[in-house]
Amino acid sequence: MGKINVLPFAVANLIAAGEVVDRPASVIKELMENSIDAGATRITVEIQHGGVTFMRVADNGCGISAEDLPVAVKRHATSKIQTADDLDGIKTLGFRGEALAAIAAVSHMRIITKTPESTMGAMLESFDSDHVELTERGCSSGTTIIVEDLFANVPARRKFLKKDITEAMAVQANVEKVALSRPDIAVTLIIDGTIRLETVGDGSLQNAIYSVFGKDFAGKLIEINTGSDGIGLTGFIGRTDNYRGNRNCQNFFINGRYVKSKTAMAALEQAYTAYIPAEKYPVCVLNLKIDPKRVDVNVHPAKLEVHFSNEKPVFDCVYYSVKLALEENVTRPSLSLEKGWDNKGRMADSFVPVEEHPESVQKRQLSIPMRTPEPERTKVPEPVPVRTDERITRPAPPQSPTAPAADEKAYRQPSADERRTSQPEPGAKKEIPAPIPEGTWKILGVIYNAYIIVDIGEKVLLIDQHAAHERINFEKFKKQMLAEEPASQMLLTSIDVMATEEEIRALDNFREELSRIGFSFTSGKHAVQVTAVPVGIEPEQVPGLLTEMAAQLLQGTGNVRLTRDILFEKALFQMSCKASIKAGRVYTDEDIEWVVRQLMENPEITFCPHGRPVAMELTKKMLDQQFGRE
Repeated sequence: MGKINVLPFAVANLIAAGEVVDRPASVIKELMENSIDAGATRITVEIQHGGVTFMRVADNGCGISAEDLPVAVKRHATSKIQTADDLDGIKTLGFRGEALAAIAAVSHMRIITKTPESTMGAMLESFDSDHVELTERGCSSGTTIIVEDLFANVPARRKFLKKDITEAMAVQANVEKVALSRPDIAVTLIIDGTIRLETVGDGSLQNAIYSVFGKDFAGKLIEINTGSDGIGLTGFIGRTDNYRGNRNCQNFFINGRYVKSKTAMAALEQAYTAYIPAEKYPVCVLNLKIDPKRVDVNVHPAKLEVHFSNEKPVFDCVYYSVKLALEENVTRPSLSLEKGWDNKGRMADSFVPVEEHPESVQKRQLSIPMRTPEPERTKVPEPVPVRTDERITRPAPPQSPTAPAADEKAYRQPSADERRTSQPEPGAKKEIPAPIPEGTWKILGVIYNAYIIVDIGEKVLLIDQHAAHERINFEKFKKQMLAEEPASQMLLTSIDVMATEEEIRALDNFREELSRIGFSFTSGKHAVQVTAVPVGIEPEQVPGLLTEMAAQLLQGTGNVRLTRDILFEKALFQMSCKASIKAGRVYTDEDIEWVVRQLMENPEITFCPHGRPVAMELTKKMLDQQFGRE
């Protein structure tokens, strides 16, 4: 007797159902996608006990005719495609014809539906997909599907379900994705009798984001509406002060379908590299509109992953669009203060005499070293040619401090021919603030040997001296990379840096770019001999810095120019950090004044290369509110 047996249909159906239905959230996802494909403008989702005992999805779509109902619950039965050629350009969310069959195989399911042309509706009741009953039913146009006792006939799978609250959270997450993907559809979610989500369906993505994430999140967004190489990109990204500790708030949609695209995620995070802390992740709600023939959605059972015929245009479109939006939306964070003083119920305290003893007056004084304002200077201090532990290297000021150099601008943004992105909508971007003239600001002092306090009229700036100098150095090194004559210093004795063959090959491939920032080296078998380094870099920093740069160069993504820009930005971060002044050390007044002047002349510098804020604002109005003066 042979050992190979053909499984009965019922058993094979249970196995296949596990690929589509593994928890209540996957049931809700499949049913909502069917509602969208049916042209619904209103979808209501209701669950009880995490969806294990009861789920209901009701819509006002086109409905299902009575004669099609028995066929709809069979495997591979679908109205979305007919031939194999249809798989080359799928435009609907569903297309496999497995969802209803899989749900019916592991639950008790009822489908109540009516088409607009029919006078009466119909109800199909399925018990484990074996016993199907069809009856006539009065109902409104649309479809309502009720799923009860999920996995009742598969107890082995049911024991792997999580707690009801965990399953309910997973259902809510899927409903939220649908609400964000289709803001033109009114979505309502009811969990155990309580409305947990409700969108108006007016077509406004920002209103949908407000309903899903709340007011604070929706108020810290930047709109994007661009396109390049046949790919359209619309939606919102988070401002530089709107980020999370994980990727849960990164929402990417391909033609309205929620997907997890590593290409899009990498492009987004690369664009944010110098704007948010390294251990944090940006947030977004972005929809890419692309020709369905250029993307394959039939690669994952849950259709969460897609394959692009060419990933490069997708990466470039997301990266350049996000990068440009961030550069044109420069905002400086404000200090977050507690709620202001409340004088309600404390009228008696206002009549208590206050004794002005000398000791009490002294305790109230701020411990900030005050300086008499120096006369306005017309001449910029000469740069210091060398750097010690207590001095900083100050490069010569640019010819026009009010605008970035042309070569720096070219490095920061790709050419129009290469990017080929459309202009953003009017009003979506903010203009870069103008430089603050000297004489309108005054340095009050330095506290904790780390933070510089600057008075600017109706507000005060608290500047992180290390973060500010780090960003200034970063911009300087980027300019050096494009300069005709690199700013480097020759070493008396060469430095041997041990490296692998791959690292040496990467350094050789980018030798020209490395020389432009000041490095000069010769390649050996297992090491490179460094003979020159950028100005401001100590010899002991060279081995770690060069090996880090080699590691970054081995992780290229996108086209050649984009790879160079991204990787060299990352590689220059560490160099900028090592060449900057440090917190906790005492520096001269001239050094502090030079750092402040650079920020005043370039107010678009708001974050260090690692994403930390360079300065924070404290306005007079905020202080008045804190002390109850308003």
